[in-house]
Order: sequence, then C-alpha cells, then structure tokens
Amino acid sequence: MPDSVSETVAGLGSPVLSSPVWDSPESVLLPLTDDRQPQRLISSEKVFDGAVWNVKRESFEYEGATITRELIDHPGAVAVLALDDDGRVLLIKQYRHPIAARDWELPAGLLDIAGESPLIGAQRELAEEADLQATTWHLLSEFFTTPGGSNEALRVYLARGLSATEAFARHDEEAHIELRWVPLEDAVQAVLTRQVTNSILQIAVLTALAARVQGWTTLGDPNAAWPWHPKLHQN
Repeated sequence: MPDSVSETVAGLGSPVLSSPVWDSPESVLLPLTDDRQPQRLISSEKVFDGAVWNVKRESFEYEGATITRELIDHPGAVAVLALDDDGRVLLIKQYRHPIAARDWELPAGLLDIAGESPLIGAQRELAEEADLQATTWHLLSEFFTTPGGSNEALRVYLARGLSATEAFARHDEEAHIELRWVPLEDAVQAVLTRQVTNSILQIAVLTALAARVQGWTTLGDPNAAWPWHPKLHQN
C-alpha cells in the first residue's frame, strides 16, 4: 500500500521511492501561499451521478507518471458568519445524517443555482436559514474542505448590520433548525475545547477572532474573484 516513502504508479504496480523536498533558504523568504498547478489531464469520466454531487475518475500526468484518482465533483458552497452589534455570532443546530448527529454550524448552502454569484448565494442562505439580512458584507475566509478527495471550495462571509426578514418556510432537516446567539469568544472556546466539530464553524470563528484582533484589516471584498473555485475560475 502506498505510504509516505513510496508510491505505486498507477498501472505498473511497482513502488517509486521518493524523498520529501525541503524548502531552500531562498524560498523561506517568499510569501506563504498555495500555488495553482493544473496537470495534463489524460481522461475524465463520471462514475457516479448523484442528486447533489457526482464522483469522477480522472487520470493525469504528474512528474512523468500517470496517476488515477477518484474525486467528488462538488458545486462549491458558501457560509455566513453573522455578527451582531453585541459581538455575538449566530449559530444553527441541525441534523446531519452522515454523522448521525445534530451539530452546531453557520448558515450555509450549496452554489447550485445557475448564474448566482457566491455573495448572492450567501445572502440567500442567511435569509432562508435564519430569517436575517445584512447591510455590510465582507469576505472572511475561503478554503477547500477535503482537498484529498473532493474539489469542494467554500467561501465564508462576515455579515454585519443585521435585521430580520420575513419568516422562510423550511423543510426536511431544516424544519427543525435551532438558532442561538453566542459571543464570539464563547464560540472560539467551544472550538478549543473540542465541543463543536463542524470544520466550517471552527475555521470561521477562529478566523473572525484573529481578524478582529487585527482591527478587521484582513477582510476582503465580498465581490472579489474566486480563482480557487474549480468552476468559477474558468469563467
């Protein structure tokens, strides 16, 4: 089985020894940033057609070898950290069948409406899941949820200047959503003591606290391009 020392080249069944590549002294001085490095795609086929996302099997060239991987082809998603004037974060609790639990989360949803921008999608999710709207929006964070097996890209927005909207009709698991306002510091403490397990919530509240310490100077344009999204960056 492939491990950290050797990897089996697809189709050959023989291990290829490899060693970790350490940063050179010069590269340590460069900005710490990920690099887009698309590889030459040899083949791509859909092996599962799901209601929400699909599974693809792709073969590509990498460092002279042909590698085959299966991945979840995901439309991407957005989440909203809604922060009120008292410094409290809105959390929602709902049932998630894959983990057989009701976990605390942020309002969030898929980018599954054709032509809808990520910001509009986030505003829609905040209204649908929390009956709220906001006057001030900023980009807080963006990341891949599971880059080893999925291309799901997720963007978190910070929403402030909150007010109520008309009640939204909810169905299925969302019909039993529980809402709670929590001081940002309490949410961070719940993360640090492992009381909440949702990765989006964890990343968002930790990023928000760090951003607040820096006077919110790290916040981004809510309409900024999203080059890391595997589909949007092609547009």
